[in-house]
Amino acid sequence: MSTLRMAAVAAEFGRDLEEDFAVAERLIKEARAEGVRLLALPEACLGGYLLSLDNDTELDAGPPALALDGPEIRRLAALAGELTVVAGYCEAGTDGRRYNSVVCVNGDGVLGNHRKVHQPLSEDASYASGDRFHAFDTPVGRIGMLICYDKAFPESARALALDGAEIGVVVSAWPGARTNAAPDLVNDRWKRRFDLFDRARALENQIVWVSSNQSGTFGSLRFVGSAKVVDPGGEILADTGVGAGLAIAELDVAQALETARRSMGHLRDRRPETYTYAGVAGA
Repeated sequence: MSTLRMAAVAAEFGRDLEEDFAVAERLIKEARAEGVRLLALPEACLGGYLLSLDNDTELDAGPPALALDGPEIRRLAALAGELTVVAGYCEAGTDGRRYNSVVCVNGDGVLGNHRKVHQPLSEDASYASGDRFHAFDTPVGRIGMLICYDKAFPESARALALDGAEIGVVVSAWPGARTNAAPDLVNDRWKRRFDLFDRARALENQIVWVSSNQSGTFGSLRFVGSAKVVDPGGEILADTGVGAGLAIAELDVAQALETARRSMGHLRDRRPETYTYAGVAGA
């Protein structure tokens, strides 16, 4: 039996890269002290998220755009060392466009990278969209990564599971509701959706799910925290609640997947030939 100790972060990050790296370094040290081997930091943790989702691009210049092979990602990899660390950032694409991206690193360098595909509200005013989902091998197992709104689409996580992902890691900057906001985030309807998507994506694909999120506030946004680790049966193993913290869980991933899929294997029992749309062409 080989167990993996993993952690999802809920924390506050802003525009100041040096401050963000200080927070990331503290969290990595805390995770290391807890014996964690896989750590998920939130979306946009290097440089902060957008100040608003209302197309107010004039509010500020947005997060700094970082090259995948640049000094900031190398710095993150050096901090990670023997840990496998996942973190969100604004990627400066070689095509001249900016992407909302997430990178997976350890001391050896970059292990994987994903550009956010699905963009909510006016996010497309600030970022170009990614165009694929894929899993990749790491020292802690085969991982697939998503960013925030990506998890609202079942096809996203399913594509990762079909590519052999044992662990889905989703990083978010998921805020509370924009209208009729609950005074207490615990009762916020967007927080409930955040949690439901996490549990559903883990259960329907029978994979381990590690979900990080920003906490606190940034611009007009109030984030719901709620970082968590979910098992392949959709059960929450650890959760930070709406505050900041580390959600830490330990699991034999291979055994958990085998147990979950033994009787009803959702991937094995698929009938893809039946999943067609019979509507009017072009509708």
